[in-house]
Amino acid sequence: MAEKKLFNTVSQSLTNEQKEKLEDIITLQHSSESNKTILGWLKEPPGHPSPETFLKVIERLEYIRGMELETVQINHLHRNRLLQLSRLGSRYEPYAFRDFQENKRYSILTVYLLHLNQDLTDKAFEIHDRQILSLLSKGRKAQEEIQKLNGKKLNEKVIHFTNIGQALIKAKQEKLDVFEVLESVIEWNSFVSSVEEAQELARPADYDYLDLLQKRFYSLRKYTPTLLRVLEFHSTKANEPLLQAVEIIRGMNESGKRKVPDDSPVDFISKRWKKHLYENDGTTINRHYYEMAVLTELREHVRAGDVSIVGSRQYRDFEEYLFSEFTWNQTKENTRLSVSLSFEDYITERTSSLNERLKWLTANSNKLDGVSLDKGKLSLARLEKDVPEEAKKFSASLYQMLPRIKLTDLLMDIAYITGFHEQFTHASNNRKPDKEETIIIMAALLGMGMNIGVSKMAEATPGLTYKQLANVSQ
Repeated sequence: MAEKKLFNTVSQSLTNEQKEKLEDIITLQHSSESNKTILGWLKEPPGHPSPETFLKVIERLEYIRGMELETVQINHLHRNRLLQLSRLGSRYEPYAFRDFQENKRYSILTVYLLHLNQDLTDKAFEIHDRQILSLLSKGRKAQEEIQKLNGKKLNEKVIHFTNIGQALIKAKQEKLDVFEVLESVIEWNSFVSSVEEAQELARPADYDYLDLLQKRFYSLRKYTPTLLRVLEFHSTKANEPLLQAVEIIRGMNESGKRKVPDDSPVDFISKRWKKHLYENDGTTINRHYYEMAVLTELREHVRAGDVSIVGSRQYRDFEEYLFSEFTWNQTKENTRLSVSLSFEDYITERTSSLNERLKWLTANSNKLDGVSLDKGKLSLARLEKDVPEEAKKFSASLYQMLPRIKLTDLLMDIAYITGFHEQFTHASNNRKPDKEETIIIMAALLGMGMNIGVSKMAEATPGLTYKQLANVSQ
């Protein structure tokens, strides 16, 4: 009864156009996947993180958004029940949905697609996360490769520096002519050439590799305009400069402008990136480095929880975890909490209670069993075993008294004694399973319960096919 009411509630909040779209995804084939329905295409695993994979994820995300299912009112329904419906939707094949009554079909599909929308949003940002890590990793590896290639030359320069240094020390100590001593170690022209080569070989003083990333900018551009166009970011006031920078880049992508405005916010950018942010004139902002810095900072702030993503599950706004102000105002007077709803009253009472307990502990510290307080350190005695040896021996003797029986036979006996198998009704007509169907149900339960899967269970069970077990599992 409760299930029917839930299905009716969700189904009635759908428009006729939305219902038609739901019918389409389980009946029509996808334009680029001739052997798959639209639902099958939406369910496909995204694949290895890459710019191409990101664009495929966004394509599915935009398709679901186009159905405008966010208008369906399900916030009042229990989260666990919605999660259960979503899991059902993820397991059913398109043909299975067609066997359901309309209300059930529409409800499960709606809840599943709303959850899939969140999953795809999270997946899109996860791919961006991996791409930024890949960008930084490639820069680090490029620097290591340069080090390997120039190892011999760098060693020569170290030897030159050592020889020159020793010569200069000798000139200082013996009060000799510096240039004569220097030329006795290395000819002047060779010295000049060595210095020029050293300048070419030198890496930044902090030995960072960000200067090697400029050429990698275009690999990010394969997907980042889509990232900034499709995903919407929110933040607290402290992170507004970052979101202003995101909007500036988004606007440049849409307008085709190449020059970053001179008044663009840069205070949020780390010192590490700021070293590469400006051109040689010191005032013009380098577009490549500005965009890479913003995208890197965006990744860091989202992962830290300072910036949220609209429509995400993993990176949603903290306020979404709480009651809305409207809901709280309606329910707070009917709560049965044993504490005051006023924070001031609550913290005053808790502080007073804590102080009383601490005073009691101080006064009775020498009388506590298994607890000692010495020189400001609290020590607890080791706990005894939870289960005495006698209980373990008694438990073992009880197990020896039980007759040995196959797990399959035991499950069938329990089924006929309790009748629990009758709760596995047919999805479309609510019919209870007959004797043959009960055997298939038990086999499917064993396969899932022992985590061996339907395929291996079918191989180990004579007379039952994979198709039978798969249908029951759904």
